[in-house]
Amino acid sequence: MRRNLIFILMSIEIMLNGTGVAFVAAGSRWGQPDGQIMFLFILAMAAAEVSVGLALVLRLYHLHHNLDADAANEMRG
Repeated sequence: MRRNLIFILMSIEIMLNGTGVAFVAAGSRWGQPDGQIMFLFILAMAAAEVSVGLALVLRLYHLHHNLDADAANEMRG
């Protein structure tokens, strides 16, 4: 099984966008702006996740010259 860290980060982003759309749809259904406010928090969290995640991916790539998630086990310790 091939586990590329870039694909893992993209999958997390897609899941965060899906939850944001669900919040907006629920807020629209009930006529409340709470869903849009939660979507803004989700966007901020996604931006933070991307910056930290890409920094870790770049560091792992410079150490091991691949983006396999199993290579991250060597970073322990």
